[in-house]
Order: sequence, then structure tokens, then C-alpha cells
Amino acid sequence: MMIMRGDIPAGKKVGRLRGSLPKLKEKLLEALKAVLPIVGIVLALSFSAAPISPSILLCFLLGAAMIMAGMMFFTLGAEASMTPMGERVGTAVTRSRKLPVIILMGFLLGFLITISEPDLQVLAGQVPAVPNLTLILSVAAGVGVFLVVALLRMLFGVALPPMLVFFYAIVFVLAFFVPRDFLAVAFDSGGVTTGPMTVPFIMALGVGISAIRSDRHAANDSFGLVALCSIGPILAVLILGLIFRPEDGAYTAPLLPEITDSVELWALFRGGLPTYMKEIALSLLPITALFGAFQAVSLRLSLRTLKKIGVGLAYTYIGLVLFLTGANVGFMPAGNYLGQVMASLEWRWAIVPVGMVIGYFIVKAEPAVYVLNRQVEEITDGAISSSAMGASLSIGVAVSIGLAMARVLTGISILWFLIPGYAIAIVLSFFVPKIFTAIAFDSGGVASGPMTAAFLLPFAQGACAAVGGNIVTDAFGVVAMVAMTPLIAIQILGMVYQARQRAGGKARPQPVPPVMAFDLLDDDAIIEL
Repeated sequence: MMIMRGDIPAGKKVGRLRGSLPKLKEKLLEALKAVLPIVGIVLALSFSAAPISPSILLCFLLGAAMIMAGMMFFTLGAEASMTPMGERVGTAVTRSRKLPVIILMGFLLGFLITISEPDLQVLAGQVPAVPNLTLILSVAAGVGVFLVVALLRMLFGVALPPMLVFFYAIVFVLAFFVPRDFLAVAFDSGGVTTGPMTVPFIMALGVGISAIRSDRHAANDSFGLVALCSIGPILAVLILGLIFRPEDGAYTAPLLPEITDSVELWALFRGGLPTYMKEIALSLLPITALFGAFQAVSLRLSLRTLKKIGVGLAYTYIGLVLFLTGANVGFMPAGNYLGQVMASLEWRWAIVPVGMVIGYFIVKAEPAVYVLNRQVEEITDGAISSSAMGASLSIGVAVSIGLAMARVLTGISILWFLIPGYAIAIVLSFFVPKIFTAIAFDSGGVASGPMTAAFLLPFAQGACAAVGGNIVTDAFGVVAMVAMTPLIAIQILGMVYQARQRAGGKARPQPVPPVMAFDLLDDDAIIEL
């Protein structure tokens, strides 16, 4: 059989397609491992101690299937689009060496990315008294300001712990002058803002910027952007609490679906799809447009690289649409109803260990957690493994959900948990390796993503309603608790790591310089530095 010269490209295309299938299979297995434990826990509860209606159970199962498919596409797309886009934009901004340009572009990037964050839209709809647009713009401005602070810290090599002490001192002093109804929501906003849209871009931005620096601390300083960007929304909402009156609004519980057959079930999800298709399209538009502007002015990447990023953006779009539809339409009602049932039982305190088990597994399903773990393992050249990161995050989130459920049942002020928690985290930051501190404070914002907002927050709200508590003060704050405990857990991991290195008498493995991370990419996919 004669093979014509024109047949060769077709063969290459088949080879590329076959080469991409293992990657897709790998992402599917990761999604299954993340979501199936949560499905198993809910099924075990629904068939034993906490029976739920068939309508809600079917919505939950279909939502779980959509979440798994969404995670598969999102993680694949984030690798191919959001991460390289962030790295290249960060390098281009810093390479200008002009401080006014860095400040202006840093604020603009933070502002646009935050407006793009889907989780912020969800939170804005649940905050009483403050108009949605006012809250979104204020939070976006807060992130923009603190992204500038984070970039300047990286460029000038300022230590992270003293900055955390300074800014969190301002946060907690201001908290004593804000109405009680705003406290939990303010700290929730810090965790929710750093979600699946923000984290991949901002973390990659840090890698790109640190690639310009040549000192040995550059890799350590590539983390910490998410940590500082989480403070901006908290301060923004606390300031709004001094202006707006929380008693002017009221919390609205999510509607529990009632369906009679499979056609109605699909109609319920089909009705939500257009909403999230539009929402994610609007979310991706500012980032894509900004990257397009950088491409036209300074990047000038090859057509092949642009096609690769374009395909990655398409995967990211499909993944987020499926993920958010499944989470908000399927998981949110199930979480609310399950919380009501568990808190209505005679032994209502069982909700504490049940919440801890759910929290241990649910953090694995957060899309941004995967991005963080992968970034940490690459930057540290395996010195901090993704499995150790995952275990530490799971333990931290499990503890936080247990404390949050105890707070729902007792009505204790969130400050009794946050002040000691952040104090311990900040004290630890002076005794652990710098990179663990930066990763720990990044992980706090990363762990509290859409799964927390769509399942754990409604779970706490349902439980709070069942015990007759104040939903705004007692149920809100779950996201804040989830964002706090990883700060301690990851730094304890750092202390264990440091102790093992000393006991073994081995030299501490140095993180890979960020510029080496660029060398791992294709030749046509790097920026000449």
C-alpha cells in the first residue's frame, strides 16, 4: 500500500488524539476519586439516619455526575490555558521594570479576575442589605489593591509573616466596630473570592513574576499572592458593614426541588444550564480579552501555542459550566435538606462528626485544590508532595467543619474561633520554612471554593434553621472556618518536614527556580527571559 505525503498530517493528528486520551482518563479518575466518597457518605446517611426525599436524592446524583465531568474538563483546561496565560502575563508585566505599569496592571488584573469569579456571584446573592453590584465591585477593588501589594512584596523580597501580622491586625480591630451580622459574611468573602477562576491565574502569575528574579528566594516568593488577595475582600465587606444596615435585608433559603419523573429531573438541570453558560462566558471574557491585549502588544506567541490555549479555554468553559450547574442545582438543595434532617434528630450533636467526615472528602473535589497541589509539587521539585498536601488540607478542613457545626448548634461568635486560629497560624509562620507559610496561607483561600459554597454552606444553613438559630450570624462563616484551618495544618506539615530533615541530617531540598518551570514546557510555549 502506497502512503502519500499528504496522509502524514492525518496520521499525526490521530497520534495526538491517542496521546490526549490517557490524559483525559487520568483526569476522569481524579474526579471519580474526589467525588465518589462524598456520594457514598450522602447515600449511606440517606438510607440510614437521615432519610431524604427521592426528588432531592436524584438531583444530588445527577449533580454528582455533572460535577465529575466538569472537574475532568476543568483540570485539563486549566493546565492548558489558565496556567500558561497567567505565567506569560506575569512575566510580561514584570519585564517592563516600570513600577507604575506594574501597579496599574496588578490592580486591573485583580479587579477583572475577581469580577470573573462565579463564587462571588453566589455569595453576593445571599448577603442581606448590600446591593449585589456594590458588593461585587467593592470586593473586586479590595482584591485589586492587595494583588498590587502582593506583587510589590515579590519584587522587593519583603517577608510574608510581618505583612500578615500587620493586615490581619487591621482586620480584627475593624471587626470589633462592625455589626455582628456582617462578621461571618466578611470572612466568608475572603475564601469565596479565591475560587476556580482566580486561583489558577493568580498562582501562575506569581510563577511568571518570580521567574524574573534570580535570587534563591524567588521560588518561595512565587507563593503568597492568594494569601494576600484573600485579605482584600474581608476588609472591603467590613467597611461596607460600617455603611449598610444588615437588618434591612433577609436571608432566603434555597428552594427544594419536587420532581415526579426523569423528564422533570432533566428539565430542572436544563433550566439551569443557560444561566451558567452565560455566567461563565462573561467570567472568561475579561481574562481572555486582557490576554489578547498582551498578546498583541508584547507576547507575540506562536499560532500553535495560541491554539493550545484556545482549546484549553474551551475545556475550562465546559468544565465550569457542568461543575457549577451540578453543584448549585444538585448539591445545594441536598446539602440544605440533609443539614435540616441531621439537626432535627434526637442526637443532633452527631452532625459534628458527620460534618467532619464530609469536610475531609469534599475538599478533594475543589477544582482549585488540584491546581495548588500540582503547582506546589512542581515548584518544590517533589519536596512537598501533592499527597501530603492533600492529606493536610483534608484534615484541616475536617476540623474546621466540626468547629463550624458546633458553632451552628451553640451560636458562639465566630471571633472566638477566628482570632485564636489566625493568631496560632501567624505565630507558626515565624518558625516554619518560608515556602510553607506562603503555601499555607494560599491553601486557605483555595480550599474554600464552590463545593464549600454549594454544599457545606447550605448544609450549615439547613442545620441552623432546624435548631432555630440565626442563619446570618451562625450558619454563615463556614467558608471562613474552612479557609482558616489549612493555615495551621500546612504549617504543621512544614514543621514535621523540617524536623525530619534535621533528624536525618540531610540538606534541605531547594525548590526549583521558577525559570526552570518554563523550561519544562514546549519550545514554542515559553517566553524568552
